[in-house]
Amino acid sequence: MSAFPKIFVAGATGLLGGQIVQALLDQGAPVRALVRRGTGEEKKTALRGGGVELVEGDITDPAGQLAEAVGDAAIVISAVQGGPEVIVDGQANLVRAAEKAGAQRFIPSDFAFDLTKLDDGDNFMIDWRRQAATARAGTSLEVVSVLNGAFYEVMTGFMGLIDWQQGTLSHWGDPDQPLDLTSVNDTAAYTAAVALDPAATGTLRFAGEVMSMRQFHEAVERGSGRTLRLRHLGTADDLRVEIARQAALTRNPFDYVALQYQWCMVSGKAKFDSLDNARYPQVTPLPLTDFVHGTAPTP
Repeated sequence: MSAFPKIFVAGATGLLGGQIVQALLDQGAPVRALVRRGTGEEKKTALRGGGVELVEGDITDPAGQLAEAVGDAAIVISAVQGGPEVIVDGQANLVRAAEKAGAQRFIPSDFAFDLTKLDDGDNFMIDWRRQAATARAGTSLEVVSVLNGAFYEVMTGFMGLIDWQQGTLSHWGDPDQPLDLTSVNDTAAYTAAVALDPAATGTLRFAGEVMSMRQFHEAVERGSGRTLRLRHLGTADDLRVEIARQAALTRNPFDYVALQYQWCMVSGKAKFDSLDNARYPQVTPLPLTDFVHGTAPTP
């Protein structure tokens, strides 16, 4: 029998969720994972092969059915992604189900920069997470939030900062403004450490690296072995104007959400005031240079 309580993970087939499951298994924790009906057999087989107990369901289902899925798990981790029907309504269902099942703790799908310092409208996807926090106010569960800044994977991909073909790395704002960055794998390791730490409480903040865009540029060059011209696109205020301009041209906010994420960072508004890395010295974050070395395209 494991020395750890059983942990229920929603979003276990996603990139972060899968890494969280693996980090928990590596520590010897028993894991029950929620998978949607219709999930491919390959993904389910991989989870079962790791010793994960699988249950089918959806967090948008009524809480009564979810409570049966949570079962005897003491800790519930949400690593789901999606729109407000998942992040707000679905997580509210999950909280109610966890309460009904008798769980004690809940780790929500926050995993971002310091959303506690932002205002409504700064980033519409972060707004959903802030709404989810409001929806679970008053829960009997102990809620512990894990924040990690921006993912390395997002900064080197989704953000569109690096153009390998043109040989440029573009940015907005002060090139010396510190940013909090962490790999998906290290975020998962910290999440597992928090889940297995009975004394963890409140909001915990972690970063694999704290570096400016100038330092980010240097690390990407070192890791890739490529020379990239650093392009300054404008100030943080200029970026805010550009976001408003793009918002007026489209009905799809996903067209400019990458810019919203950048503004939250380069403005310094969502910067962590302190880090909790030292709480879990067993986690050694991967340097950004090493991450880029393993992921950058071959010249």
